[in-house]
Amino acid sequence: MDLLKSLFVSASGLKAQNGRMRIIAENIANADSTGRTPNEEPYRRKIPTFKSHFDKEIGGEKVEIGRIAEDSSPFEVRYEPGHPAADENGYIRTPNVNTLIETVDMREAQRSYEANLNVVEATRRMVQKTIDILRA
Repeated sequence: MDLLKSLFVSASGLKAQNGRMRIIAENIANADSTGRTPNEEPYRRKIPTFKSHFDKEIGGEKVEIGRIAEDSSPFEVRYEPGHPAADENGYIRTPNVNTLIETVDMREAQRSYEANLNVVEATRRMVQKTIDILRA
């Protein structure tokens, strides 16, 4: 039944966007994390990727979180001579996380999640109407 297929596909989208939001939340939570020593790297931003695959059981494409990549952009440097992670010149490296970008990514993930949720709700209503018609 195609209605069930749409439920499974949308459910995979919900799960993927939930994973994406979890990674974005981790990035935001670590936006101010630094290393404990001058040689230790601070937190490096993570970037979620998606992959799709054909599910023979439902006969449709499903999406899921793929590889979690690390952002290779350079760390920011800030002058803070009293910090334990400061180098001999008093500079510390801070994470390569831009909270503005993370906030925009989070909003996009929320919208995608809501779109998949709307498909699930619409499908549920159609199935219920079909059952109501069959009962009559």
